[in-house]
Amino acid sequence: MARIAHLSDVHFGANDPKIVSATEAWLHQNQPDLVIISGDFTQRARVEQFRAASAWLNRLRAAGMRLLVIPGNHDVPLFDVLRRFAAPLRRYKRYISNDLCPWYEDQEVAILGLNTARSLTIKDGRINHDQMRLLRDRFATVAPDKTRILVTHHPLFAMPIGRGGELSEAVGRHEDAVEAATAAGIHIALAGHFHRTYAEAAQKMAADAGGALVIQAGTATSTRLRNAEPQSFNWLHVHRNDRIEVQVVVWDGTSFQRGHHVEYHRDDERWEARDVADAASAPGIRVAQAARI
Repeated sequence: MARIAHLSDVHFGANDPKIVSATEAWLHQNQPDLVIISGDFTQRARVEQFRAASAWLNRLRAAGMRLLVIPGNHDVPLFDVLRRFAAPLRRYKRYISNDLCPWYEDQEVAILGLNTARSLTIKDGRINHDQMRLLRDRFATVAPDKTRILVTHHPLFAMPIGRGGELSEAVGRHEDAVEAATAAGIHIALAGHFHRTYAEAAQKMAADAGGALVIQAGTATSTRLRNAEPQSFNWLHVHRNDRIEVQVVVWDGTSFQRGHHVEYHRDDERWEARDVADAASAPGIRVAQAARI
């Protein structure tokens, strides 16, 4: 079993230092096999924000954490137009990671991160054809029993983002990206961006979307909340490529607490969801209200 902590949208420059410290404490206590951070390390891609994010990552690494990280649209300068178009991710590469499409593989999982942040878009993301080719090629030689996980900042699919269920824009080249993910046999698609916890079978979100389970993380440490959803991240237990547990870890104002816990099981290309009883879990965010069949 692979134990993965999936954080997103930490937004240094618009974050709560107390909550940042609490993420470290939780990760130290629970010792995940891998920490995935799916973009938006900064609020405005400024040097001091990247330095703060880098120091946080270095503390996690010093504690023995394995990390897989990708940039988000907030890691591209917004107001510095020259830098935005001439060197949009230079600071990210200097302070966070030089690898924009990181790869991780062990005996149980194979994970590819893809950069969806672009200079020409203010908030939306895109996947280009070279990345789609990389997606297919990377997973082509992965053993069939391993769980295949794709990580992007912007989700591949249109997501419900408001209280009324209004949908976001899908990632640019959505249909081609979904086709590539399906061809690669992706089992789990992780993303962030919308500061909202969510999970759903890809087949329910788009036609011919394959058998992936789509999992969104909320914002881990940002003070910019949406829909009154508190800071959170996801704690994944990947048992097999057809069985995964997702538990939302929720900030309660003092510390991070276990929250809603759901087990997913895939049978005949359909994901079934079952709540897992946890008397100690905190009320609030539900992982997957829309995933019930």
